[in-house]
Amino acid sequence: DVRGPARAQAPWFGRAGEKGRASPALPWTHPTERIPMYGLKTEASFDSAHFLADYRGKCENLHGHRWRVVCYLRSGELGEAGTERDMVCDFGAFKREVRSLVAEFDHMFLVEEGTLRPATIEALEGEGFTLKVLPFRTTAENLARHFCERLRERGLPCSQVDVYETPLNCATYLAD
Repeated sequence: DVRGPARAQAPWFGRAGEKGRASPALPWTHPTERIPMYGLKTEASFDSAHFLADYRGKCENLHGHRWRVVCYLRSGELGEAGTERDMVCDFGAFKREVRSLVAEFDHMFLVEEGTLRPATIEALEGEGFTLKVLPFRTTAENLARHFCERLRERGLPCSQVDVYETPLNCATYLAD
């Protein structure tokens, strides 16, 4: 029986939908209305700088974060054979995939494509700065979606990614 804070940590529980069926995409529900699911969770962190173009406030200026990325896997079934028998997946493989993705962002200057002039990018790179130019605004929400989609592309049943900008503030992306 999952109650209180533990419910918030269990993203594989769904809320009752039409005809009493549960929707596993939502992390909140009454414990008697859950769909049986298995879940795994791991996390990694990275340090990077960014700014938000077209934002009015402190975050329009270059600043940095220690980003904390928490990834959840969900599966209705466990492996049937081999080394992953009775597992959602091997924790070691899960951790390696998450850390590999996160490492691509570590100690980078995250830049939304089109927000800096080419001459500025060239000058920064000429001074030895490492930039990661991304096709989206570098918000925690977009980073959460990006990490979730990359894990799913790698064959992992990622259901949710939380990205913390600070120890108390995070954005969550819930996969369908």
